[in-house]
Amino acid sequence: MTWTSSMSSGYSSLEEEESEEFFFTARTSFFRRPPGKSRAAPQDVQKEREPHIYLSKEEVKEKIQSYNSSVTDKLKMTLNANGIYTGFIKVQMELCRPITVQSSQSQGRCAPSNTETAFYLPDGCVNTLHISSTNTVREVIEALLKKFFVADNPAKFALYKRCHKEDQVYTCKLSDREHPLYLRLVAGPKTEMLSFVLREHETGEVMWEAFSIPELQNFLRILDKEENDQLQILKNRYAAYRSKLEEALRGVLKPG
Repeated sequence: MTWTSSMSSGYSSLEEEESEEFFFTARTSFFRRPPGKSRAAPQDVQKEREPHIYLSKEEVKEKIQSYNSSVTDKLKMTLNANGIYTGFIKVQMELCRPITVQSSQSQGRCAPSNTETAFYLPDGCVNTLHISSTNTVREVIEALLKKFFVADNPAKFALYKRCHKEDQVYTCKLSDREHPLYLRLVAGPKTEMLSFVLREHETGEVMWEAFSIPELQNFLRILDKEENDQLQILKNRYAAYRSKLEEALRGVLKPG
């Protein structure tokens, strides 16, 4: 299995039983997103459990041919002689909490400098991965995090599949053993039929034991910065009110 990435191109490569958790998504966040980061919660509803369809080699070949004939963005699938096929999936990043990223100094073969930064990933970020039919959900998550040099534990994240039907958005969490490229093949290339989303685990509360000490320290620094920013906003607001009141008083008290 090989893996390559390009931060500028948004492309990565990851080459050589189904148990799903379905729920109503309640978007919660430990950190309040800074101004401009607000995001309306997607209207996700519970999706009925779907049976897993096992395809023969001939059925896989036919589906790949049909898939490639419908592709409009040149991201086609390729069937190898050993029966393993490769192709592309797009994953949308919907992360509410900041991620911890390693600096370039700690990514080389030299001794790590322990330089890490926590920041919010831009909304609507979509990444294209080149994977094989043998790659699992867990491997896809690890590849996405590696692409962004994310130091967070992969166990904090989950991959979801989303589809649209009758003006509703259905979403369900995929198990680590699922194979995303197989799901892409069965659903076809249209993202309305199926799309993939990376999110934090929806646990209802923060799992503090899953965070390292540097991560927790980064979170505290973020909270301190947000608190100082909000205090400065309040001070500026009241300073503006005070200035207007003083100006009004001068106009009233002005003789003549």
